[in-house]
Amino acid sequence: MRDYYEILGVARDADGDSIKKAYRKLALQHHPDRNEGSKQSEELFKEATEAYEILRDGDKRAAYDRYGHAGVKGAAGAGQGFGGFNFADALEVFMRDFGGFGFEDLFGGAGRRGGGRGNSRRGADVRVRLPLTLAEVAAGVHRSLKLQLTDRCDECGGSGAENGQPPVRCATCGGAGEVRRVQRSFLGQMVSVSPCPACGGEGQRIEHPCRECDGSGMRRAEKTIEVDMPAGVSSGDYITLRGAGNAGPRGGPPGDIMVVAEVEDDPRFIRDGADLVYDLAVTFSQAALGAELEVPTVAEPEKIRVPAGVQSGRTLRLRGKGLPQLQGTGRGDLIVRFTVWTPSDLTPEQETLFRRLGELEAAPPVSGEEGKERGFWHKVREAFTA
Repeated sequence: MRDYYEILGVARDADGDSIKKAYRKLALQHHPDRNEGSKQSEELFKEATEAYEILRDGDKRAAYDRYGHAGVKGAAGAGQGFGGFNFADALEVFMRDFGGFGFEDLFGGAGRRGGGRGNSRRGADVRVRLPLTLAEVAAGVHRSLKLQLTDRCDECGGSGAENGQPPVRCATCGGAGEVRRVQRSFLGQMVSVSPCPACGGEGQRIEHPCRECDGSGMRRAEKTIEVDMPAGVSSGDYITLRGAGNAGPRGGPPGDIMVVAEVEDDPRFIRDGADLVYDLAVTFSQAALGAELEVPTVAEPEKIRVPAGVQSGRTLRLRGKGLPQLQGTGRGDLIVRFTVWTPSDLTPEQETLFRRLGELEAAPPVSGEEGKERGFWHKVREAFTA
C-alpha cells in the first residue's frame, strides 16, 4: 500500500492546512461525478480520503509516523484497502469538511456548509439509501421519505432552558470548555487536556433544564422529506439536502441529509454508463436466414431485424434506447449482442435435417476470410429453404 504522504503529495512535516488543501485538490480532481463515474477515479478518491483521515488526526498521524500502516490498522479503513470504508463513507468525509460535490453542484444547488466534526452544536447528518429500479433511473423519480429525526423542542424553543433562562458560565472549567490535569513523573510534569466533564466542553451550563427535553433542546419527530432524483443516476450518486437533518443541541444549526442512490440490478441488461447491453439468443435457422424479433428496452419493446448470416458475438446498436446522460444531453444506446443457440435435445426429424445439413455445409471459415464465410451461409440457407 502506498505511503499516505506520497498519496497526498505533501512533506512529512506538512501542517494541517497543507494536508487539508492537498486532499481537497485531489478529491475534486478524482471525484467520480467529475469523471463520468470512472471506477479508477473512485479508487483514487477513496485512497486520498483514507490518507487524509489518518494524517489530519494528530494521534493517528503519530502512530503512522512511528509504525507505518501497522500502527493505524483498522482506523478509518486504514491498512485494509478501505475494507469496511466504502465509497459512501468517503463521500461523507469529503462533505463533512468541504460541503461535498454532489448533484447540488452539478445542478446549481447551495454552497459549502460551515462546521465539521469539531462543531459540537451542529446537528448530526443523516444518510439515507434510496432503492431505484432501472425504469426509475431512466425517467427520474420523485419520492416522499418518512424519517425519524430530532427537531427543535417547542417548549423551550431549542434553548434547553426552562422559561428561556440564559445559560451560565461553567464553574468547573471557567468557561474554557476543557480541563487540564498535571501529573508528575520521573520525566517531569505531564499536562493532559480533555473536555470538561461538567459542561461537555461547551463552557456553559443550564441551571434549570427544560422538563420537556431534559435540557437538550431537541425532541424526536417524524418528518417527511421530498426528494427529486434526476434521471441517469448510478449507485453511489447522491443528493444533499442542506439543513434538513437532525436539529443541533440547544439551538445549534441542523445537519444535512444525504440521499444515496442504490440502483437495483435488472437481469435483462448489463449497464455500461448510459448504454445497456442485451444478449439475444437466436436459433440456427434465424441466424442463417434472418428474422424479425422483439427485444426489451427500459420502456417499450422494440422490433429488430436479425441480419441473415449473423455470427455469435455480433452486435446491433439501437440509438437512443439506453439511459439518459446524467451530466449532459441525449441518451445512451441499447446494444443487442447476438448468441447462436445450440439445441441440446433433438427430435428425430430435427436430427435428420441436421444430418442432411452436415452433408452440405463446408468447414467453418477462418477468421478474416470473408468470402468463405459467405459461401458457408449461402449453403445453409439453401438447405433450410429447399
